[in-house]
Amino acid sequence: MTVRRLHGLFLLLVSMTAFCGFCQAPATKTITIRMIDAKTGDLIPTSEFLIRIDHQEDQHGTWVKQNEDGSGKLTLPAKAQIVAADAKYDSSTTIYVNCDSVRDKPEPVAHWYTISEILASGVVAPNECSKHTAVAKPGEFVFFVRQRNWKEQYKDFQ
Repeated sequence: MTVRRLHGLFLLLVSMTAFCGFCQAPATKTITIRMIDAKTGDLIPTSEFLIRIDHQEDQHGTWVKQNEDGSGKLTLPAKAQIVAADAKYDSSTTIYVNCDSVRDKPEPVAHWYTISEILASGVVAPNECSKHTAVAKPGEFVFFVRQRNWKEQYKDFQ
C-alpha cells in the first residue's frame, strides 16, 4: 500500500468514527431538581416527587434519586421534551401544593417546563406563595411549595 492510500484510509476511519459519535444520542437526560419551602426559603430534602413528561398523565416518582444535599437527581428519557414536577407526600401528615399553580382556579393545573431550557440555563418556577426567590444553574429545575391549608385538606375528605 502506498502512503497516499494509507492516509486516505486513515482519514476515512477518523471520519466514520466522528460521524458515529454524532449519530449516537444520549440514552437519558439528567437534571437536578430542588423543592424549596416558600415560607422559609429552605430546601426540602426529599426524593418524593411526581414527575410527568410530554403532557402524559403517567407519574414517574421513581426517576428521582436524592442527592447528598437534599436535592434530587432526575433522569429522563432522551426523547423527553417537557416536564412537570409536583410535590408529593413528605410524610403521612405533610401535603404540599406547588406555588406555580396556587392561583389556578377552580383546581391547580400542571405547569410544564422545557427540558432543553432547564439543561441550557436552568429554570426557577414562579413562586406565587411568597416573595422568596432562587437562582438555578444550568441543568437545575427549582420549584416552590407550601403546605396545604386546612381548607384544602378538608376538600380531600369530601
